[in-house]
Amino acid sequence: MGGVDSVMRILAAPRRARSFRCLPARDEPREAVRPPAGAMLGGGARAAKPSFVSYISPEEIHIKEPIEKEVNPRLLPGELLLCEASTVYKYMQEDGSNRGTYGKLVCTNFKISFLDDDSASDDNEPEFKNKIVGENDITLQCVDQIYGVYDEKKKLLTGQLRKYPERLIIYCKDLRVFNFCLRYTKEEEVKRIVSGIVHHSQTPKLLKRLFLFSYASAAPNNTDGRNQTVMFDTLEDWRDELERTKGNVKYKAVITNEGYRVSEKLPLYFVVPICISEESILKYEGRGIPIWCWSCHNGAALLKMSAFPKEQDDSTSQMQKAFLDGIYKTISKPPYELLKVDDLSSSLPSLQDIQTAYTRFKQLFLIDNSTDFWATDVKWFSLLESTNWLEIIRRVLKKAIEVAECLERQHTNVLLIEETATDLCCVISSLVQVMMDSYSRTKSGFQSLIQKEWVIGGHSFLDRCNHLRRSEKEEAPVFLLLLNCVWQLVQQYPPAFEFTETYLTVLSDSLYVPVFSTFFFNSQHQRDTSTSGESLKTQSGPFRFLTVWDWSVQFDPKAQAFLNNSFYAEKPKPDKSQRKTARFKHQRQLSLPLTQAKPSTKRGFFREETDHLIKNILGRRIGKFINSSDEPPNNLREFYDSWHSKPVDYHGLLLPRIDGPEIKVWAQRYLRWIPEAQLHGGGTIAITAKILDLMEEVQSLQVKIEEEHSQAVSGDVHSVTTPRNSARLSSLFPFALLQRQSVKPALPTSTWKDLEDEDDLVRRDDEFLDLSGDMS
Repeated sequence: MGGVDSVMRILAAPRRARSFRCLPARDEPREAVRPPAGAMLGGGARAAKPSFVSYISPEEIHIKEPIEKEVNPRLLPGELLLCEASTVYKYMQEDGSNRGTYGKLVCTNFKISFLDDDSASDDNEPEFKNKIVGENDITLQCVDQIYGVYDEKKKLLTGQLRKYPERLIIYCKDLRVFNFCLRYTKEEEVKRIVSGIVHHSQTPKLLKRLFLFSYASAAPNNTDGRNQTVMFDTLEDWRDELERTKGNVKYKAVITNEGYRVSEKLPLYFVVPICISEESILKYEGRGIPIWCWSCHNGAALLKMSAFPKEQDDSTSQMQKAFLDGIYKTISKPPYELLKVDDLSSSLPSLQDIQTAYTRFKQLFLIDNSTDFWATDVKWFSLLESTNWLEIIRRVLKKAIEVAECLERQHTNVLLIEETATDLCCVISSLVQVMMDSYSRTKSGFQSLIQKEWVIGGHSFLDRCNHLRRSEKEEAPVFLLLLNCVWQLVQQYPPAFEFTETYLTVLSDSLYVPVFSTFFFNSQHQRDTSTSGESLKTQSGPFRFLTVWDWSVQFDPKAQAFLNNSFYAEKPKPDKSQRKTARFKHQRQLSLPLTQAKPSTKRGFFREETDHLIKNILGRRIGKFINSSDEPPNNLREFYDSWHSKPVDYHGLLLPRIDGPEIKVWAQRYLRWIPEAQLHGGGTIAITAKILDLMEEVQSLQVKIEEEHSQAVSGDVHSVTTPRNSARLSSLFPFALLQRQSVKPALPTSTWKDLEDEDDLVRRDDEFLDLSGDMS
């Protein structure tokens, strides 16, 4: 079984990258040609001094000639060119060579852009093209860190610079890495472009200096921003949502905060239990008031509440405690269900823990050469586990399952409590609705959910994304955490979602595009006050921001098709003759086992004896939760196992599988810029292309049959834009359609030594999962 195990390990393990802590120098001395990779890495010894001397730099060996015609950047309305530099050499990221192309590097009040001769032509444009941000464009808000290289040493660039680097490395928040050589650029241009990029992307700025305001003032207001998405900025939107969820019997939409007289952190309109008086809402600026999020079909509701500050004097604390006791008693009486209170600040990781974990996690994917990628390949599972990011995702999903169990099974109201109720409350409430409400799994429903819980709900996007570069202490990837959790559900139950993982990836990229107002304010009050000034009125009409939900601004119709799921199982229309329809049967993942031959005590699997007994009684396998310290109570485990033992209703309740192997890395988002991680002609997209071929063939046969019987052709055939040539596809499609495959470099001797000792490798807990249990 050893050979089979080795093959299965390779197939099961995702490809990965490493941190940029150790970057090999790319700018070699002009007097010597770089020796082969194997000669440099063998034995860790220095390569012998070459006997051949070349007077050509490595950049001049594999390059495109400098562009002859002038290439100017394509500027958006309100975009201004700030500085530029010519004869800049951009390295290619695909491998460790010095191949690349010459061009012009420019900085505007919106983006950093590299222009070469390909920028001037529209030939060979990809099918999935963003109309606002090109392949070589970096919005200023997308810049994470900038490093300069001085004499082959890297230094973080911030503030005023005394000396200017010969090479510039830009690490982006969407995990792209750009390398620019400035050795052949004029000195004055180097000073202007480096100073301009560092200043406009790294220094603190005022809110109204964002490009968002320049674009909104200059762009024509001719787009439909709502796009079937409920914006929840009117009282009618909230009343319609109450009616949709049948929550209008026990809850009411209130106008108490009109003019923001209660709190600037609360939205203009929100929903509270009918028994809550206006005086109660006004008493503590909305704190201690249960705010309605969603109602289940059985009447149980999900609520959230802003907690009172912990540091209070005794008399104030007693008054607040008495106030809360009164609120709890009021909403626990009929007609309301029993109430369960969950303080998320004590049951989930803190924002600081989330930020720390994600900071470590993203370093694994910020890579600019192949050698580093392959050198850390053996350590991938150890590095991944040490970040704790996947464990945080698992804990958040488990908390959402707990809340769903209370609502669905116990018919109990759940009140989520957090300091401001605008961070983890948003994550859990959104996840619960995605799991329990099929409307939230449609494209318009999911967008409406983000509007309700996050945008209008008051999530501090400006602070959490650090768009203004004010304070890193407030930064935390809370919204990215939600998207990562939703992606787990999307990849486990694809037919249940109208949108694709590409949609989620593009949505995460839109966090850093200051053309849309959706993710660039801390509250509805901040947005409203920012648009009320006289200086913001435009000549063409009233001042209005764009919303990210109008996808036509970023993509043409052909590209938008990639955001829609061709395999979405649409909810059938009610038909008396077709009441008993066949259910979709859930297929379990087979790539990784759910059991181990020798369960590890530190991973906390349920005891083997208990598992064996229950399997004999019920005739099925019991799902197991990781982490013994976080083991769920019996009723939750029973609810979880009972649901997973039945066929899945894609329009009913969905529970994510949270076993260790089931929590995966979002490959499309985190690996899309790393060629070594791609499967050319393979992956999910290759399977999808084959299925779409069969679908089209079946549809074609149906049309022929209908024509033979002289019946009208409905014409409701899904248009498919996926290319059929599997050789042109990549597993990270559509972001890596035609990227060149990287050549695997020679590995260091130390790495080969690790690989040779196969027995030792097998014993490593983080790099191997015993497959013998499921393959026997």
